[in-house]
Amino acid sequence: MNESLFNLIINTSQDCVFWKDKERRFIGANQAFLDYYGFESPDRILGKTDEDMGWHSDPEPFKQDELRVLSGESTYKVQGKCEVNGEERDIIASKVPIYEGNEIIGLVGSFLDITDVVNRGSLANHAQKLYTTEELRRYPFFDRILDDKPVEELLDPLTGLVSRQYALGLVQSMIASGEAFTYAIVDLDNFKKINDSYGHSTGDHILTSIADHMVAYIGSKGIAGRFGGDELLIINLEDIKYEDKDRFLKGLYSGESAFRRNYEFEGNNLYVTATIGAATFPEDADSFEDLFGLIDKTLYNGKNKGRNCYTIYVEEEHKDLDIKKLAKRGIYRNMHELILKYESEDGIENKIRAVMPILREEYHLNEMFHVTEEGILYSVNDEKVKEKVGRIGIPTNEDLFSFSSLSQIRSMMPGLYDALHKRDIEALMLVRICEADRIYGYLICAEQHNHRIWQEDEFGIVYFLARLLAADLRQDIT
Repeated sequence: MNESLFNLIINTSQDCVFWKDKERRFIGANQAFLDYYGFESPDRILGKTDEDMGWHSDPEPFKQDELRVLSGESTYKVQGKCEVNGEERDIIASKVPIYEGNEIIGLVGSFLDITDVVNRGSLANHAQKLYTTEELRRYPFFDRILDDKPVEELLDPLTGLVSRQYALGLVQSMIASGEAFTYAIVDLDNFKKINDSYGHSTGDHILTSIADHMVAYIGSKGIAGRFGGDELLIINLEDIKYEDKDRFLKGLYSGESAFRRNYEFEGNNLYVTATIGAATFPEDADSFEDLFGLIDKTLYNGKNKGRNCYTIYVEEEHKDLDIKKLAKRGIYRNMHELILKYESEDGIENKIRAVMPILREEYHLNEMFHVTEEGILYSVNDEKVKEKVGRIGIPTNEDLFSFSSLSQIRSMMPGLYDALHKRDIEALMLVRICEADRIYGYLICAEQHNHRIWQEDEFGIVYFLARLLAADLRQDIT
């Protein structure tokens, strides 16, 4: 096996894999390992031991475990605990020695996070509350299985949704019997940031809350399942026609349904959005592989458009979608369209208003303000708004920054705080309009929901607009 193939295999594994020298120092880890601990590169761990990293409140059992492996033993599925971003998580690990000839030169290990499984006992009642035996027996696929298994074994231990294995089994059984249904995959937007910023217990709580709302909304139309991680799925047996699918998915984003809403936990009020891709059997595809391929395209198309939206497969619109081409197009297509709109108008405020349809449709940035160098605030949505807010002073050299609560700017920018507070703004993203050391003003994206998780694409497109404005303002001055 050549090195490139080895790297490809090891970095597509969902298990966290690592390898160490005979002194128990890290010499490598796969991408899943780095993602789990939030590291951008293995440089953070190379040459260090677990004790150096401070991952275990009691490191001695892990040390003794590895010393046994380095003496020639192998360990399999040993349960333990580790700290991730200040939170203790349950893991299960396996390790084997690495030999060079007859000499042990190190060890290789892998582990999985089993916190969800450990919590299963306390969540069992919650899971059964989402789907009971009687509710699942409506489906012949589940009816047969439930003769031999309790309903708990069919449910995801954290969310109480149908687990991936059995949800996909239902899909395949309905395809085999020719029963029409709509299949949708739900990807929670930037959910890793919630775990990283607020802890896994907050993320787990929000997942269970979303599951509750999804099941309540879907009702008798079908089932919701957990595909894995922050990906969920929906199997809808009733909404087959386009207009029905559109109405159903739109409802998931409306009112007090599942998405574009706030979830509260331990003082955190988090605004959660999702991207959904959907296709229908047998109208759009007559095999599981083809159906899943179409959903993958529509889901990627939604992410490419800025997330926080749903895409229903329509052959005329989506048959030629190429994921590789979409990946190349993405924000660059939007930048091109933004330039065309921008250059079609004269005057700074008119230029900003001209590009707002793109920002609304593609990135769901609905409220924007422009603050000039002199401290005058203009609303992009309301041409009559022209208000003195004073100069904005941020004690940082960064050009992009955000505030999850308006109260965070009260002392720094009282004039801006007052202007936004009376408009019920709760969270904001600020982007400097600048070139080199010269600041010409700010663009402000505002949101009436606390703790909106601003996305990288949103920062990117607004920063691009700010650069266009800076170039024009520099020319006006010179």
